[in-house]
Amino acid sequence: STRSSTTLARATPRRIPTGISSRPNDAGRRAVNSAKLSSEAMHVDLTAIRTDYARAGFSERDLDPSPMKQLEKWVDEAVVAQHPEPTAMTLATVTAAGDPAARIVLLKGLDTRGLVFYTGYESDKGQQLAKSPRACACFFWVLLEWQARVSGSVVKVDRAESEAYFASRARASQLGAWASDQSREMLQRHDLERRVAEVAARFEGTSVPRPPYWSGFRVVPDRIEFWHSKPGRLHERTVYQRDGDGWRVTSLYP
Repeated sequence: STRSSTTLARATPRRIPTGISSRPNDAGRRAVNSAKLSSEAMHVDLTAIRTDYARAGFSERDLDPSPMKQLEKWVDEAVVAQHPEPTAMTLATVTAAGDPAARIVLLKGLDTRGLVFYTGYESDKGQQLAKSPRACACFFWVLLEWQARVSGSVVKVDRAESEAYFASRARASQLGAWASDQSREMLQRHDLERRVAEVAARFEGTSVPRPPYWSGFRVVPDRIEFWHSKPGRLHERTVYQRDGDGWRVTSLYP
């Protein structure tokens, strides 16, 4: 149903289907050996590092008419292929000064309403989203040579959804949500460890409730781009732009 969120838990490793390899093919092998070390600066020549993306087996014609269903397919395939951290996405927000701010977060819910991740309201990203509730999320599944970029408005998930997800977390992670003064300056590691011990003692023998300042956010897409590699850097880029109740689909030059 469109109102039920699919929570993405840790997936049990599964066999990689025929035709999908977790190792780069010969054409797509990173040319690290061709990188030359500068005799003067003794650093890697970054211009000599190249990857010839050449994985076959996907065409723009294979894309689903619904961008959310297509994104679900790609996430599922990345999980099945045992891609490292298949739900990791770069989340970009904007600071009060107008500077971009990006970090890696984990996708924890995906349905027709959007993409869900969790954080503290007082974290940097939580405060940035409170002032400017828009974000861009980018996935890059390098082994599959796919990229998906999602941008849109951001809303808080409802209390029931946050409660259900928090209850599913490992106890250590629940305690950490209480103990960490997220994104604030920490004088020494011992301060965090002391706070964890204090929280553990506080909730000893009981379930750990969700902190009132910790919850989920949903990126509600208005634009989704799917990128997949082609030889010679002639990659295919397809954009879904929200248009009323539907989506307008266009192609972009690579």
